[in-house]
Amino acid sequence: MSRHVAIVTDSTAYLPPRTMQRHGITAVPLTVVLGDRALEEGTEISTRSLAQALQKRRPVTTSRPSPETFAETYRAAAGSGATGIVSLHLSAELSGTYDAAVVAAREAPVPVRVVDTGMIAMALGFCAVAAAEAAESGGTVDEAVTAAEKRAAGTSAYFYVDTLDYLRRGGRIGAAQALFGSALAVKPLLRLDGGRIEPLEKVRTASRAIARLEEIAADRAGGAEVDIAVHHLAAHDRAAALADRLRLRVPALADLHVSEVGAVIGAHTGPGLLGVVVSSR
Repeated sequence: MSRHVAIVTDSTAYLPPRTMQRHGITAVPLTVVLGDRALEEGTEISTRSLAQALQKRRPVTTSRPSPETFAETYRAAAGSGATGIVSLHLSAELSGTYDAAVVAAREAPVPVRVVDTGMIAMALGFCAVAAAEAAESGGTVDEAVTAAEKRAAGTSAYFYVDTLDYLRRGGRIGAAQALFGSALAVKPLLRLDGGRIEPLEKVRTASRAIARLEEIAADRAGGAEVDIAVHHLAAHDRAAALADRLRLRVPALADLHVSEVGAVIGAHTGPGLLGVVVSSR
């Protein structure tokens, strides 16, 4: 009988609930601090509430899960029969989530491999699904990790934001701050590179920026079989229209997901975010 390898990720993967249930993936929630209230992402704060708070310029910060939260998750997986755990998380350049998982893994009752995927949002979600599929096929912990790392290597993420202000305030902008400086009138395109949010291009209008985002994603997909995720925050119509255009432009599209990001990413990007994740199979 094959060993049971459990797959754990975190709430910033933004996997559809049906996908998590089908593959038995567990997501550990990050925390959003709204004023003096600490709220778990995905259960205790809605994206609408977050967007309203940001628009009113209320203080919003985020926090990693505690090591004890991870420890409880690992104990529960072991109690359900797991003989090994693969724990896949958002980029350590953006959050201390990976570090908290590493601390908890040392005391887990079964072996735990903690992986810094260097990803976020469905770029992370696709990695978790790849690991789960490997485990479902009887793969070992090492084989599930290899599957996730291979998927990460073939995944790109691009972002449009209405303003850099939220990223600057949250300290997540990295080299983009130096590139764009005080030129907040531009409509910036960003990418995930080396686990960091980095500048890609400057565009003068929102419509041109979104058209360019579409072009970049379609070029990245090329003729290969890919999965695509379109993310947004308080921009459903824009996201749906972008997804429709990508369906027409990407000939080997396998799956396409459209979803609103959760409060953690939203707190650092602000309303109006559009993101496209392109992941080779």
